[in-house]
Amino acid sequence: MSGSLAGPAFAIIVTTCLVSGTASGATVGKSAGYKLVPHQAVYDMKLGEKEDNSGISGLSGRMVYEFAGNACEGYSVNFRFVTRFQNADGGSQVTDLQTTSFEEPQAESYQFLSKTFVDQELVEESKGKATAGTQTKTINLKAPSEKSLEIGHEVLFPTEHLLTILESAENGVPFISADIYDGAESGEKVYATTTVIGSKTVSPVKADTEDPDAPLAGLNYWPVTVAYFDPGAEDATGELTPVYQLSFWLFQNGVSGHLTLDYGDFTIKGKMAALELHEDTGCPQ
Repeated sequence: MSGSLAGPAFAIIVTTCLVSGTASGATVGKSAGYKLVPHQAVYDMKLGEKEDNSGISGLSGRMVYEFAGNACEGYSVNFRFVTRFQNADGGSQVTDLQTTSFEEPQAESYQFLSKTFVDQELVEESKGKATAGTQTKTINLKAPSEKSLEIGHEVLFPTEHLLTILESAENGVPFISADIYDGAESGEKVYATTTVIGSKTVSPVKADTEDPDAPLAGLNYWPVTVAYFDPGAEDATGELTPVYQLSFWLFQNGVSGHLTLDYGDFTIKGKMAALELHEDTGCPQ
């Protein structure tokens, strides 16, 4: 177990969870007409399946994800993921991942601040801003150190990715691939991703219940699995294997449910504990 274990999980939410015209198998415009509902979702996390060599005997935690904004003013995300791990020797460790980000309309720029604490000690921090140019995207980092670097113009920001998945799902495109940048870890990492999208289904949740996800009753969703790869981490055969995979239900309004994080030798399950849908003010007239 290490502080970096929680780091890749940020790429869920999302946002999870979460491409433009370069996506393989789909032609997607940045101005797709999907309205992402502002919301706060809370998920209870627990250990799922595990292998004997995972070194983990128990896991529990909570994830809080708050999404706000619109296509005209940009999108902001506040995210926190606190997890307690127990190992086979009886020891335990608490990781606390905290991130905030803002993505401008049309993915013109992306600002981020990410901190990871292990047992209340700061072990990792990244802060910076990525700006889209005509040929590349330029990243200006403030932490962990000041530096500038460039990534490909085709690399997507998180909400840009989420909108692409939604548009691909609605158009019946079952598979897309894209490179993703979210500022995680040192702020220099770009993940290659592949996304598999299942068939559209209507939510089985009833509106007149106390179920936390009752506000999603009657909405369409798609089962989605996103695999994240580190392009610089080939195995002995030259093949890339996923750093982790995220499976979830993606609802038509951008809310995610029924989370599963698969790290290979263990999984983390996320069940919605609370959901607040906030007023969608839309674009100013």
